Amino acid sequence: MRCRSWTMGCLLVSLVGIGACSSSEKIVERALNAPTGSKPEALMAMNQGNQDFAVGKWAEAQAQYEKALTVEPQLGEAHYNLALTLDRLGDRAAADEHYTQAANLRPGHPVIWNSRKYRRYGDVTVQKNVGTSIPALPGLGGIGGGQTGNPPGGY
Repeated sequence: MRCRSWTMGCLLVSLVGIGACSSSEKIVERALNAPTGSKPEALMAMNQGNQDFAVGKWAEAQAQYEKALTVEPQLGEAHYNLALTLDRLGDRAAADEHYTQAANLRPGHPVIWNSRKYRRYGDVTVQKNVGTSIPALPGLGGIGGGQTGNPPGGY
């Protein structure tokens, strides 16, 4: 009986461990707020777009984010929110363009850089490097280490 209890305990612990390791974390993407200092018209459009986004009114949210971008085209958060909305509307190609614009406008922004388009590269953390050399990639034999310009192979 004692052995059976021990075996059942081990089995239970194993199942819990397997379940914990195999569970997939659902990524919840939320619309970003406009940064401080945004133009009032863009801020109002972003706020309305975020309200529409939160309740699943994708077409309305899209219109508001596009309005914000008309007022302030360099608003990376509006590009990101528009990309999220376009993803939900099924226009993946247009969404990818806006993810790229958002990433270019907000380098190092942890939410933007961990968006669907860039998530495959892992949890992005940005370190500012001094100098202009391309960092070495030790796992790939140091490809690109100390070189400037485009690395061979265009990775």
